Amino acid sequence: MNDSLDALHFTGTVWRPPHEALSVLLQVTVGCTHHACKFCGLYGDLRFRVSPMAEIDADLQIIARWQPRARRVFLVGANPFALSYERLVQLADRIRDRLPKVQTIGMFARVDDIARKTDAELRELRARGFTGLSIGTETGDDPTLLRMNKGTTAAEILFQSRRLDDAGIEYYFTYMTGLAGAGNGERAARATAELFNRTHPFLIGVVSLTVFPDTVLGREVQAGLFREAGELERLDELRTLLERLEIPVTIDAHTVSNAVPLFGRLPEDRTRLLRELDMAQAVSDERDLAAYRRSIEHL
Repeated sequence: MNDSLDALHFTGTVWRPPHEALSVLLQVTVGCTHHACKFCGLYGDLRFRVSPMAEIDADLQIIARWQPRARRVFLVGANPFALSYERLVQLADRIRDRLPKVQTIGMFARVDDIARKTDAELRELRARGFTGLSIGTETGDDPTLLRMNKGTTAAEILFQSRRLDDAGIEYYFTYMTGLAGAGNGERAARATAELFNRTHPFLIGVVSLTVFPDTVLGREVQAGLFREAGELERLDELRTLLERLEIPVTIDAHTVSNAVPLFGRLPEDRTRLLRELDMAQAVSDERDLAAYRRSIEHL
């Protein structure tokens, strides 16, 4: 058997959150079950499929050779939590057999993936080491969720987050500045802060909308059906979010999509983060920030 790292079964571009940088990556699904968010081009023409267990076993054998002391595994795919409870239990058992020092398992999840698990199943998955779900919430603003075809609502995000709280499963949210379009960032930030303040995310990963021509939203921009928010408006939007969040939470805006990178913990770092935003706005103009946005070829 080829046990080189090149033999690992990865399909297309591999995505993981920044906070999973030290995790072992194991592909268990390909593509996204929803595959309909207007702004998303991450998975191209890939359609959702479940990785064969033979592929997973082969990859675990390779990982066991190269990282036998791995402590955390991040399951790769747009939303592996769509897998059935039984399949996830099977995966946990296989991971522990090959990597006995693994303590925790994380993955991406959609809100409706959580809804399909019972409360008892969520608790049992937590007991088996599934401790962290990265959820692409993007916004808590219902008009924007609908406009972007996210397939969920603010009320559903709240309900499923509370179920994760009850099960003891940590979760991480995403907020996307600019997603509501020009003139709507303030509204989206206020609605999102109101929603997030009723939940308990460990981390909020902040990204900024970057429109690519091969997406539904890209075509709507070309047709004049969607007007992008300016870069300075996006910074104002982020300021509103940071000002209004009342929960203790880590803010991670260190991605290529953020023209102004930020990282800190609320509430203790709020003053510093707002000051950094002020400084960035004082020395930047719209043209420079927009030029940076246009230079992004791929996320």
